[in-house]
Amino acid sequence: QIKDEESGYNKNLFCIPKHYEEDLERVFIPHGVILDRTERLARDIMQDMGNHHIVALCVLKGGYKFFADLLDHIKALNQNGDKSVPITVDFVRIKSYCTRKINYFFFFFFEDIIKTGRTMKALLSELKDNEPKMVKVVSLLIKRIYRSPGYRPDYIGFEIPDKFVVGYALDYNEYFRDLN
Repeated sequence: QIKDEESGYNKNLFCIPKHYEEDLERVFIPHGVILDRTERLARDIMQDMGNHHIVALCVLKGGYKFFADLLDHIKALNQNGDKSVPITVDFVRIKSYCTRKINYFFFFFFEDIIKTGRTMKALLSELKDNEPKMVKVVSLLIKRIYRSPGYRPDYIGFEIPDKFVVGYALDYNEYFRDLN
């Protein structure tokens, strides 16, 4: 959990692309810390899954970077660990609130950031019709919003204060998606 008073790091300590230097004030979570936490989440997921087939659903667009890095760690654990599980990959656009009828049993939604949780709750509500055995939500970030309905994903990378963040595929009007 990152405290509300945390201000992050001086941006001059990091390699920031020149075209973003003037737009950023500070680095809130360094890329290396994100990657390390992502690897830990992959281990936790593999431990919890047993030998069940994982259906990994990436919530587009912002979730793609976190999704790709997390799946890379899961694949490495599959190749180098004592157990291996099959993984099916698919993508959903959460803006449309639309889910396809997929008859898999173990769903994992990968999200970049959860603010109030209302959008994810709506998506999960639609999934109930498929009667999956299990649905888990993995989010890189969850914002502490005091008036939120209290939704919490099953796996959380970082819990952060209610601050505006960009980078690692989190964007502002499609800008900053390429910033690590």
